[in-house]
Amino acid sequence: MQTDNEKYNETVQPNTAFLNELRNKLPEFFTKEGSFDLDKFKAELKNKNTSELSEGYQLDFIGKDYARRQAGEMPSTVIVPDEKQNQGEGKNSKNLFFTGDNLEVLRHLQNNYQNKIDVIYIDPPYNTGSDGFVYPDSFEYSDDQLKDMFGLDDDQVERLKSIQGKSSHASWLTFMYPRLALAKKLLSINGVIFISIDDNEDYNLQNMADELFGEGNFIAKIVVASNSSKNNSNYVSVTHEYVLAYAKDKNYVPDGWQVKKQQYDAYKAKANQLVKRNLSEAEIHNELLELVKFPRFYEFDHYTYADKKGIYQLDNPGGVTNGNTEFKLEHPVTHRFCAMPSGGWRYKTSKMKQLVAEEKIEFGKDETTVPRVKRYLDEYDSEKPRSVVFFDSQSSTKWLQRERLPFSFAKSDSLIKYIISMVPSTKNSIILDFFAGSSTTADAVMQLNAEDGGHRKFIMVQLPEKTYHTNKDGKEVPTKGGKAAYDAGFQSIDEISRERIRRAAKKIREDNKLTLPENFDGSFKHYRVVKPVKQTLEEIDDFDPNNTNLFTDMVDGFSSKSLGIDGDATGEETILTTWLAKDGYLFDADVEEVKFDNYTAHKVEDNRLYLIKEGWGAKQTKELLNQLGTHQLEVQSVVIFGYSFNVAELRELENGLKQLDSKVTLIKRY
Repeated sequence: MQTDNEKYNETVQPNTAFLNELRNKLPEFFTKEGSFDLDKFKAELKNKNTSELSEGYQLDFIGKDYARRQAGEMPSTVIVPDEKQNQGEGKNSKNLFFTGDNLEVLRHLQNNYQNKIDVIYIDPPYNTGSDGFVYPDSFEYSDDQLKDMFGLDDDQVERLKSIQGKSSHASWLTFMYPRLALAKKLLSINGVIFISIDDNEDYNLQNMADELFGEGNFIAKIVVASNSSKNNSNYVSVTHEYVLAYAKDKNYVPDGWQVKKQQYDAYKAKANQLVKRNLSEAEIHNELLELVKFPRFYEFDHYTYADKKGIYQLDNPGGVTNGNTEFKLEHPVTHRFCAMPSGGWRYKTSKMKQLVAEEKIEFGKDETTVPRVKRYLDEYDSEKPRSVVFFDSQSSTKWLQRERLPFSFAKSDSLIKYIISMVPSTKNSIILDFFAGSSTTADAVMQLNAEDGGHRKFIMVQLPEKTYHTNKDGKEVPTKGGKAAYDAGFQSIDEISRERIRRAAKKIREDNKLTLPENFDGSFKHYRVVKPVKQTLEEIDDFDPNNTNLFTDMVDGFSSKSLGIDGDATGEETILTTWLAKDGYLFDADVEEVKFDNYTAHKVEDNRLYLIKEGWGAKQTKELLNQLGTHQLEVQSVVIFGYSFNVAELRELENGLKQLDSKVTLIKRY
């Protein structure tokens, strides 16, 4: 017997996701049979004097139809709660961490987080050839099925299958396309997505994002310069990459973006401590720079420095036409007049004298160097984000190494803080990262909350990539890049990711003892998204609802133990968690246990009653009908796990609900 989702997925076409979205936005162009009325749509375009013929271009690649189809499929996995984490340290947390294939997680989130995510940041594989990316899908469909789905001939099927296990541009696009298509649906109406990338797939990514989000929703391409280089170029040492930003709908995204500087008080207090220790300016400079959490702008002389007054940047005192050429600035050592910027000084003579008196002029070694103006951090609170920024690309990696969390090339937490803080949104926003890696995004969210008292929530998704493989002798052998992690006791990348959140939260608490908000959320709820095991799938295939006796406890097949994973979840908890997401409830929904004799059901927000485990009989049906009839229990629908009910129990329940005065819908799921 097929599951409901399997039946649905068999009917999915490459344009199913698009048509579903179109049906929601433009229902008037669909017939009662559900087909799109193209002639009516064209006529409407003509009525509006709009040409239906596009003069642009479109992105085509091997696997595009397959990728479009994937975006329309329902999940074939279940959501298994980690009860040890969720009833322990994460019990009161609003943050979420999912271990599993991000495509499947995004499919699940379509039901309960669609239009709810404010910011998405992802750092996907760059497909450089050395980052380990290969297309992971093994095409579980037969050649004949692929032909029927996409109208392909034999040669075209072979071309499609050729991307399996490859790192070509087509395979990367096929991998990314459905993920971005689903991500767009999760964004709120004023939501923004940021995507890190380098030159290798930058062109393809922008074309794909233009198609999915619309060229009109492009916001910016930010060039991120760093202090490390990629030595894979024979000509130029590459010290930058990009962050592409797109809006869900730019008409709803407020303009006037500002980047707030991080709290200056912490730096000033630290500087005062260093002064009392009689350290040299060079030593103060080095120690203060460890605290810098805002970007150094990679243009001309915009680098960050420090002295006994605090953090500052050097600004060009000229850069104007017909400036002040009357003022002569004397060098404090040579006592000769300093070179003047081209065009003259930017400021009037009175202002220049004030800057000198306040020691805000940085002189060169002699008068031949044009002086610079010091701009201290406490002199301004915010500024417009720039398209070229500099971040220390190694700071997060070094911190992880000090914490003995082996993870190479972690993203800069300062970069992600910069990205999140530039979006004009409330402090209650939800931030999603479905390529979590070492969970730098979660760290950045917690840092921001600690700094401004916000209540931002994060959702992390990470594939459980193993740090080892098992050889023919059954011995575990570390993978090429996973030896350090394996030796440190981590068997998969997601374990490092979760531990980084714990360590980061601990550090934030230690660094902000006096100022940390009372309700600071430094934890997370954890869920694993996995496919049912083969035996359970076979039992589902063999299930016959017309049998009067049930020989197999189908519920137990979804427990953590039966699925071979950690977490201590029962099968009932797994099914309930999966269904709550399917029905649009968030993961902190109010779930109440309701007793019917010795049977425990679950009621959610006075709306739905879930009957999952076996053991339901005539006595329970009678009690349920009594409570509904006397209004002791108020629900709109009863949802049952069909594999736990034989045909007689099901008919009795179904007939009983039909006889009630109040309408209660019975929903049967398989």
